[in-house]
Amino acid sequence: MSLNTNTPAVLEKLAETVTLTTKASSLSVHPLTNEQGAEVLTFLAERPLHTVVMAGHIRDNGLESHFNRGQFYACRNDEGELEGVALLGHATLVETRNEAALAAFARLAQTHPEAHMIMGEEEKAERFWRYYARVGQEPRRVCSELLFEQRWPVEALEPVPELRLATLADLQEVMLVQGKMAFDESGINPLEVDLAGFSERCARRIEQGRVWVWTETGRLMFKADVISDTPEAIYLEGIYVNPHERGCGYGARCLSQLAQNLLQRTDALCILVNERSQRARVFFERLGYKLRSRYDTIFLEGKCATGN
Repeated sequence: MSLNTNTPAVLEKLAETVTLTTKASSLSVHPLTNEQGAEVLTFLAERPLHTVVMAGHIRDNGLESHFNRGQFYACRNDEGELEGVALLGHATLVETRNEAALAAFARLAQTHPEAHMIMGEEEKAERFWRYYARVGQEPRRVCSELLFEQRWPVEALEPVPELRLATLADLQEVMLVQGKMAFDESGINPLEVDLAGFSERCARRIEQGRVWVWTETGRLMFKADVISDTPEAIYLEGIYVNPHERGCGYGARCLSQLAQNLLQRTDALCILVNERSQRARVFFERLGYKLRSRYDTIFLEGKCATGN
């Protein structure tokens, strides 16, 4: 991914977009309120696989909640119709129908100093960055990922009777594993920079019935988090298999069982896989997951990661 923001072509494109946004399109951007939830969910449902995280936040928390770790905004045209929806805050997530809306959200995102990362489809994330980045600004890290989807039918493997929903008694072990995974991805350990907040978020997810675990004699063998849960798609994250037990088929068995459970109430499961991990890609393809898109996560310089 190229993130050079100093070229004349990029600056000229940004100037053109500013003009388009402010004059030709007459787009307006404003914060969203809970009363607009149904309208926003309908808009996001047009591309459910790519908007599952935002839709999940809204279904769980509403449009106005500190649990969203940011503010939801709408971009509207002259007729008041939605041209885009964005969550700006710790994580920047954007769904737009045109370039002017993307540029408008990028400029607004510059006013959110708490931003930690920008996530989106590869080509859209690169365009957003060009509008967002100030001259000379560089990302701290860019992670390229593959979006995989699974639908029925799911191959039924040998079940794991011990696979269950986590309880608060599992919190410490879940936090340690999730913290390490966050560090490997972002380069910052949430257990060190935001222990209280990270603990609260992990505990809340457990209390929501969103964390699945398999433990043996006090050891965490497998973990999977349901980050977003909608009728159209469920987004999974934090898939973990104990390093000492890998290669035994345990991860495949747990995910097969989990898929058969979750696909009873949603159309699809989706997950992001680091593009550099050929082993992970082969693993999910063998389970029946299909590659649907490429994503980029841009981690911002000078921002503190506080976990998912």
